[in-house]
Amino acid sequence: MTAFAKLPSIPTMLAGYREGTLTPTDVAVRCIAAVDTYESSVHAWECFDGQKLMAQAQQATDRLRAADEPRPLEGLPVGVKDIFNTADFPTQMGSSLWQGFTPGNDARVLYDMKRLGAIVPGKTVTAEFAVHSLGKTLNPHAADRTPGTSSSGSAVAVATGMVPVALGTQTAGSIIRPASFCGVWGCKPSFGLVPRTGILKTTDSLDSVGFFVNHAADLLPVFDAIRVHGKNFPLSDAALTDSARQAAPGRRPWRVAVVKPHVWAHVPVYANMTFDTWCAKLAANPRFELVDASLPARMTDAHAVHETIYNKALAYYFKEEFKRAELISPVMNRLISAGQMVTVSEYETALDEQVGLSRLMDKFFTGDNNASTGDAGFDVMLTLSTAAEAPLRAIEEAPDSALMWTLTHLPAVSAPVFSSPEGLPYGLQLVARRYSDPLLFCFIAELEQMELLTTTN
Repeated sequence: MTAFAKLPSIPTMLAGYREGTLTPTDVAVRCIAAVDTYESSVHAWECFDGQKLMAQAQQATDRLRAADEPRPLEGLPVGVKDIFNTADFPTQMGSSLWQGFTPGNDARVLYDMKRLGAIVPGKTVTAEFAVHSLGKTLNPHAADRTPGTSSSGSAVAVATGMVPVALGTQTAGSIIRPASFCGVWGCKPSFGLVPRTGILKTTDSLDSVGFFVNHAADLLPVFDAIRVHGKNFPLSDAALTDSARQAAPGRRPWRVAVVKPHVWAHVPVYANMTFDTWCAKLAANPRFELVDASLPARMTDAHAVHETIYNKALAYYFKEEFKRAELISPVMNRLISAGQMVTVSEYETALDEQVGLSRLMDKFFTGDNNASTGDAGFDVMLTLSTAAEAPLRAIEEAPDSALMWTLTHLPAVSAPVFSSPEGLPYGLQLVARRYSDPLLFCFIAELEQMELLTTTN
């Protein structure tokens, strides 16, 4: 696994601002140096403007001289997947059909980040329309391996130290997979917690906004910066502000589900053994109670349900692009054609099944009517992020569980924990109940404190 210089964590950088040992200009210089060093070999950026970055960083530095306290994202360069509207850059969505398109505004989530001090140096490469066709981005650890398609540019920009934070989206596994294959932290928050205004829409009930970072300590600060807040969002606000729900368990141990879902058949022996060894190490600590848990039986239908919803939505939202099929990829053509064959009745049935599976997974975590958990429920769930290391670019990625948690609207994080015999990264996936994102970050912080998330093979 290639080692890249990392920027400090967000809390460390903000502390440096306060102490006068670091400025946003210093951060920008390091980011530009990383771009100059690595971009020609990994192609993470659709467009990058170093002069604009330096100008924004100088403004942030000047502001800090006159301010008592830095804002939560003060002077932090953020890579933006090229399906988010940006006022200062084109939004081309990985397609020649939209080349040069300038929306003239920022996506809501990006507006919120900039209001908290973030600065935007450019747009990261996305797969065509954020679907499956590989773009120009290369895996920084092995150029012949896939970087993970849709949000790959953002993952690679973070992995190589070009930015401390990058935005991505996930409709199946497009945050978790690139994070796993590129060796960074990837977070897909609970569905609906991050506004989607001003972002390419592919599937109404699946599209989720998330991010990539290099440090576990950055998960909660970025999450708090991009999520919705307040009483106008009553369901999520009630859950997120419920201290009893979000706090670490007190005297009792963390109750942890270890899950090997139906797609585990694609996991090679080395990944299965490494996962088991890591879980055994965790179980040896009295702070954690691990349970080999079975998912609700109907979750074996998740991939088929997802496919029906996904293909039908693509056929609807990209019907105009499909009129110029020669200008879109064979993959996109195939998915749209498949979606056109899905009837309205089949689509509605799949949406109903999605709701039913989401309710089953909520009961899985709460313990309601779930004999496999002894009705005790779980705080978090552990599985692999991907089947194993990144496959060769010409080989289709093996099925994994990431889309199952997208389908059921759960928060998921890929942690850069594992390394294959080839020295390539792959991730540990941590999942929690919908809207229990802070609890998930609390669990991760405790693992970090105990040094249980260091890379292993």
